[in-house]
Amino acid sequence: MMFEDKLEDNLFELHDKLVNFKYKHGDYESFKIYDPKIRIIHKAQVIDRVVHTLAANELERLYKPIFIKSSYACIKNRGIHKALYDLVKCSQKASINNKYNFWYVKCDIRKFFNNIDQIVLWEILNKKIKNKNFLWLIKQIIVSHNFGKVDKGLPLGNFTSQWLANIYLNELDYFVKHKLKIKYYLRYADDFIFFGHKKTDLLKSLCSIIEFLDKNLKLKIHENKIVIKKCGSGMDFVGYKVLPHYVIIRKRIKKKMINKTKRVKEQLDKGILSNWQYCQTVNSYLGWLKHCNGYNLTNQIIYFN
Repeated sequence: MMFEDKLEDNLFELHDKLVNFKYKHGDYESFKIYDPKIRIIHKAQVIDRVVHTLAANELERLYKPIFIKSSYACIKNRGIHKALYDLVKCSQKASINNKYNFWYVKCDIRKFFNNIDQIVLWEILNKKIKNKNFLWLIKQIIVSHNFGKVDKGLPLGNFTSQWLANIYLNELDYFVKHKLKIKYYLRYADDFIFFGHKKTDLLKSLCSIIEFLDKNLKLKIHENKIVIKKCGSGMDFVGYKVLPHYVIIRKRIKKKMINKTKRVKEQLDKGILSNWQYCQTVNSYLGWLKHCNGYNLTNQIIYFN
């Protein structure tokens, strides 16, 4: 009961700070993950994560109805596998059931979360959010960390950062769909892909997108990761490779699955891991593989020796 009483006291104290505009975001705990490149995660304190959850729920209520249907990251009932299914469906339409080849362009944004411009984000939010109290709260969250750069960046790890990132790139989505009139365009976080039949048209659109990102959102495309190919060679997106007649898992992810399964099997045999922990890892990979043509890899993981 002492823990419950303390929790209740903390929530009442938080409520009092919020309604009296005295809330101040606490410090972050930072740590690194390897995915496979190094990412720095900023973990907020528990009481701040309560605020993030409430704020994210309100952002979802306001913005989810205006997001385009082909934006997938961190949106309920969408996600990676919805993006994959839609990509397959769009490619079948563009190729008229794989009868014709077409060109595609795939890009991602350089150091996206670190380079989100807080001033631009604030201007975007002010166009939609009319509640001044909520705007005040969102501002406390936005300015809670700036990575050593003035008015730059959002913490990778905040629940609110995921929604604010989607809101930020919703400007790009609208530009692509309504200004450039690109029919086939899908975005997952800062990765996006678009395609059509004329390479010259796609290159013109790419130049317009690069200019828009630079001028309006202060962002840069990762030049070394721009892919311009024909769909027959396969479209690499959200961890899968979509080919004309089938879908396979991305090579890097396949290698990671095999190596991780080998490690956890060794740990199971040594008694370091329980059967339940081992099955957790295996089942997570089988969940990925059921969405593609991964029969051989599935058997390799299930019957790993």
